Amino acid sequence: MALTESLMLPLETKAPDFKLLNPIINQYQTLSELRSDKGTVIMFICNHCPYVKHVQQALIKMAEDYQKQGVAFIAINSNDVVNFPEDSPTKMKEVATKLGYPFPYLFDETQEVAKAYHAACTPDIYLFDKELKCVYRGQLDDSRPRNNIPVTGKDLRVAIDNLLQDKLIDPQQKPSMGCNIKWK
Repeated sequence: MALTESLMLPLETKAPDFKLLNPIINQYQTLSELRSDKGTVIMFICNHCPYVKHVQQALIKMAEDYQKQGVAFIAINSNDVVNFPEDSPTKMKEVATKLGYPFPYLFDETQEVAKAYHAACTPDIYLFDKELKCVYRGQLDDSRPRNNIPVTGKDLRVAIDNLLQDKLIDPQQKPSMGCNIKWK
């Protein structure tokens, strides 16, 4: 594991489109069909990263809370599954089913989507507005494995709340931090 920070996609960047396999339902899904006209959270995660495992329950709870308000959540796994078979589509389906992911968990086999989003780590989190312009990219909160800070999701929650209330989202955002994406 190489501890890596997000590259911080420039704010106002339009979300790159994609069509990726959802192994849970064995169908391809696109950004245009999964997005919301209120806000869309895109998260680059995987199965094995301790930083993702540390925040999984908070991501699930946050998605459940905000999907009721019309915000879409999409998770994407871009890891190399040859060298990291625990992140394979079969294992993705197992994890998503076991944990009850309330959001699609898509497989970026070519890693082109991760590159388009400038994703660097897991978790790497982005919030896009109704026009699919990036309004937040960064950490969920200050909690990390072993730092004894509770996982609250406060940074992302504040950004989503501000988006939903048409308030300014602070452009001073802290990068996410986690395992590097496992590139081919």
